[in-house]
Amino acid sequence: MTRFDVLTIGNAIVDIIARCNDNFLVENGIIKGAMNLIDAERAELLYSRMGPAVEASGGSAGNTAAGVASLGGRAAYFGKIADDQLGQIFTHDIRAQGVHFQTKPLDSMPPTARSMIFVTEDGERSMNTYLGACVELGPEDVEPEVVAESRLTYFEGYLWDPPRAKDAIREAARIAHAHGRETAMTLSDSFCVHRYRDEFLDLMRSGTVDVVFANRQEALALYETEDFDLALAKLAKDCKLAAVTLSEEGSVVIRGDQCVRVRASAIEHVVDTTGAGDLYAAGFLHGYTSGRSLEDCSRLGNLAAGIVIGQIGPRPMMSLADAARKAALL
Repeated sequence: MTRFDVLTIGNAIVDIIARCNDNFLVENGIIKGAMNLIDAERAELLYSRMGPAVEASGGSAGNTAAGVASLGGRAAYFGKIADDQLGQIFTHDIRAQGVHFQTKPLDSMPPTARSMIFVTEDGERSMNTYLGACVELGPEDVEPEVVAESRLTYFEGYLWDPPRAKDAIREAARIAHAHGRETAMTLSDSFCVHRYRDEFLDLMRSGTVDVVFANRQEALALYETEDFDLALAKLAKDCKLAAVTLSEEGSVVIRGDQCVRVRASAIEHVVDTTGAGDLYAAGFLHGYTSGRSLEDCSRLGNLAAGIVIGQIGPRPMMSLADAARKAALL
């Protein structure tokens, strides 16, 4: 027995979510559907131009941890915040979900990270993120006993933006493998893949990462191709297991010569796609660390993703475990 099923490591961010139209994105130079890194000055500017907004704790890996916990799994999280109001909000929210979170906060600047997320009428989200305290995450924030006692350690590709986080990830992976555990990563964003393609491929090919999560665009970007089947074939060679989300087409999972395709869950109305990939990973990892089949892992992922895109915000507002039981998946 392990103490935790899934440990996630990521940028601890409070999301500030508002609706807008496509013209707003154009007028403010925002790349639609991407995660755009911004400085403190631009963060203030965009915040001043936002309409009515909802504040919700986010961050890709934090959302995944919350999803695992909502499904009844045992989740832990590493992420750097500051000892400020947004940091207190983040701490409260992730602990309230039942996630173990003990990373020591900064007692000075920079402040807790925040992401201004603009949701257009089609449900697409465009993120504008000021990393703030996230850039201070380092090897000293890795809790060796938590890594050793987690079945799987998962981290977000976004962590390759703040430089010291790379050392933290490599140290966590070393500890995990030394204790016979597995590691996983999400490619996070096609723009992130373009920035760090060679490093991501090295993480996979060196065995630092066992399991990879991506969407179609990220997989294509990783191998600089428009041939999706070719990208899947290369993924199968470069990692132990890969799960690729395909929006309304569901998902495909590859492990060696095995390829499993699962349809998406029925969605009545897409409200906000923020967190869809994060919650897919949560569902999949909950199934995976519970010893479920790849088909069941994918179905749990699709279910969790389908639920979160039907609401505003990236963390489930209902019990995913109840929903999964109703769907006969737990």
